[in-house]
Amino acid sequence: MGAYILRRLLLVIPTLLGIMIVNFTLVQFVPGGPIEQIIAQIEGQGDVFAGFAGGGDAGAGAEPAGGSFDDKYVGARGLPPEFIAELEKEFGFDKPPLERFLGMMGNYLTLDFGESYFRSISVIDLVLEKMPVSISLGLWSTLIAYLVSIPLGIRKAIKDGSSFDTWTSGAIIVAYAIPGFLFAILLLVLFAGGSYWQIFPLRGLTSDNWESLSLLGKVADYFWHIALPIIALTISAFATLTLLTKNSFLDEIKKQYVMTARAKGLSERKVLYGHVFRNAMLIVIAGFPAVFIGVFFGGSIIIETIFSLDGLGRLGFEAAVARDYPVIFGTLFIFGLMGLVVGIISDLMYVLVDPRIDFEKREG
Repeated sequence: MGAYILRRLLLVIPTLLGIMIVNFTLVQFVPGGPIEQIIAQIEGQGDVFAGFAGGGDAGAGAEPAGGSFDDKYVGARGLPPEFIAELEKEFGFDKPPLERFLGMMGNYLTLDFGESYFRSISVIDLVLEKMPVSISLGLWSTLIAYLVSIPLGIRKAIKDGSSFDTWTSGAIIVAYAIPGFLFAILLLVLFAGGSYWQIFPLRGLTSDNWESLSLLGKVADYFWHIALPIIALTISAFATLTLLTKNSFLDEIKKQYVMTARAKGLSERKVLYGHVFRNAMLIVIAGFPAVFIGVFFGGSIIIETIFSLDGLGRLGFEAAVARDYPVIFGTLFIFGLMGLVVGIISDLMYVLVDPRIDFEKREG
């Protein structure tokens, strides 16, 4: 197992490098950048794409000799070339792309992720500042999904084909079909003062007076604020996990060792939870790290925006819109590395749940 883990760890390096190369290359072909963003704001366009749409009419003033300045920054005709050159030097765009990429990766090896172009704060501090919101959403939604889906999936497997199995399957499919953002808006309208009841707060992770509350009051206030976002984020997660649990149990129940256990006179409860559960839960439990990372990174952007929560999802979206490259590439490197490591942890979870699994023999 040690050799397998070592190989997986060594594979992280080229995989992560490939991720960074592909994304860095793609960014070079995307119109608009931090300099264009600044130019658009100075010219009063409000959006960098207004400069591209406006073509030769954007801005005012004399054109620099040669026209190369105008060709590169369409909306900057009223700005002196010296100013643009200073901006390029400040952001490092006076260097060729390859040199910029190698310098960036060299800094990442020393855990230097740079500073945000527009926020005057280091990328690491920015990530640490936003992380509590995303951890709260990812952790609680994943735990709730597991706590509900596993017992429900087991019950559906035991009652396979019954009316309980039928109507719960229908309810699960309906919940899965509802878009998360639409359900979040519905919760706001119903329970956050939209048109009906003002039961839950509209935005934020804590109240303004959170620091003055007692320990019990802080805990209650925290859960009061995250209740609606967690429900909205979790509603569609039940379907896959519940059906996975059910199908896994059904597969195990049909195996020979279960029939043998029943023939020996073991009670149905002991057969299910003493023999079937461990084998059936292998894929479900071992996949917990990957499920958490999936919710942690990908499932909270819209939810954070709707509930005005300042988390990593919203940070990534705002960085992409503003072309804040240090934040974009810094978070991509950090989360890409975390995702690859979590993949290794998932494999270790399989071995912990079922020691019979040997990845080294499978690779051979």
